[in-house]
Amino acid sequence: MENNTKKINAKKIIIPIAGIIVVLILVFSCFTVVGPGHTGVVVTLGKVNEGVLQEGVHFKVPFVQQVVVIDNRIRKLEVNTEAFSKDLQSVDTTLAINYRVDTKKSDSIYKNIGADYESVLVTPAVNEVLKAITATYTAEETVTNRQLISDGLVEGLNGKLNDIGLYITDVNIIDFDFSEAFITAIEEKQVAQQQLLKAETEKQTAITNAEAEAEAQKIKAEGEAEANKTIAQSLTAEVIENKKIEKWNGELPQVTGGSGTIIDIGSVTD
Repeated sequence: MENNTKKINAKKIIIPIAGIIVVLILVFSCFTVVGPGHTGVVVTLGKVNEGVLQEGVHFKVPFVQQVVVIDNRIRKLEVNTEAFSKDLQSVDTTLAINYRVDTKKSDSIYKNIGADYESVLVTPAVNEVLKAITATYTAEETVTNRQLISDGLVEGLNGKLNDIGLYITDVNIIDFDFSEAFITAIEEKQVAQQQLLKAETEKQTAITNAEAEAEAQKIKAEGEAEANKTIAQSLTAEVIENKKIEKWNGELPQVTGGSGTIIDIGSVTD
């Protein structure tokens, strides 16, 4: 009797508690929370409703409606792909793509593509646009035109994806990788260019030195000519006579006679 009473009392406690739990589950399942930077797509019995839920708390019909949360913040996608350049060189490229989902089109994207829109749409589009752009440059030009290729990727991808509701904000080229044969050819070309540049520099230096020497000789010759001209202009008859007198040692010259005798003019004069 006592045991039966205890069982009855236990049931009286458990049943209300279970009822409260069920009610709480129903209450909580009536609400959903959409976090910052996200939107909620409402699915009613498998059908996607038009419009999206913005950030905050929202009511939904329990067990009838489901809310799929879509991330509308900027997301990063890294893609590794192979393409061929204009000169038919294989170019392995690693890209980092920043993109976001338009909040107004979250329901359309989920309805037509699903939650895996990144692998279904973005990655194939990146491969397609990159191959088209790479084919317009030689392998060497892809290295020197990284920014142009990045800008072309942003423009090309937005042209393909904007109508769907996906927006590319930035594309960064992380790395270009080429075949070993091409890298060796580039290195040999650079060595040859450096040797040619060195030879040209040495040649130009030799020409410059020769020109400088010739100019110096010209200046020296012009200086000497100018000096000679000045001296010639200054040598009057009086100056020449005066120079003769300054140079004379006071002795008259000796003159050789017809018979071989030497006549001292000074002694004759004396």
